[in-house]
Amino acid sequence: MPWKKWKFDVCLFMKLIILDFDGTLADTRGLIVMTMQQTIQVLGLDSRTDDQCAAMIGLPLKEAFTTLIPMTDEMGDRCAETYRRIFNENNAVYTVPAFPNVMETLRMLSDKGYLLSIASSRSHRSLMEFIENMGLQEVLTYVLGADDVVQAKPHPEPVLKTLEKFGCRADEALVVGDAVYDIEMGRRAGVKTCGVTYGNGTREELADAGADFLIDNFGELLSIL
Repeated sequence: MPWKKWKFDVCLFMKLIILDFDGTLADTRGLIVMTMQQTIQVLGLDSRTDDQCAAMIGLPLKEAFTTLIPMTDEMGDRCAETYRRIFNENNAVYTVPAFPNVMETLRMLSDKGYLLSIASSRSHRSLMEFIENMGLQEVLTYVLGADDVVQAKPHPEPVLKTLEKFGCRADEALVVGDAVYDIEMGRRAGVKTCGVTYGNGTREELADAGADFLIDNFGELLSIL
């Protein structure tokens, strides 16, 4: 179909791939939701379902809680602080796996000369711990956490900062993520976007957000590029 061919032709010139982490590369949903629920319980906040908690994944930590439950700014800070403490305890026990075909695909893309970077709402320190544990530091050339920018997702700053870092134009980059916040961030920065349907966002949500591509397996990224 002409539409698909046009999409493919655009991607032939891409050289920078800006990746989300949680729900895109690593299956952290269980760990994150469990920690959010424990935080809510410890602070005596109104209960929320696991799905409601999971829908916040992708937002900066404090904003995730203030969006999930009406609260004061001060309580939002307490939520973020409590979450970090509990998360560090949980993360010492639970193993976070990469999604199928992530490791192999990233290495293939790196070997082909693509620049691979991360734009995450996770803190830089936490992000680097995961990256090092998964052995991804050799293929990722630039890592941005929420504390590396003034305005995190869905603001376009993480993408704009990455483009500036590598001297790339918007039409040379692709944002890949599992949440509407990733798609909105990429679109607002003027880059093409690819939604992964196996993470925390549904196919319908990603399509409605305006994703240029949708893939059901990370390995399918190779066919787009």
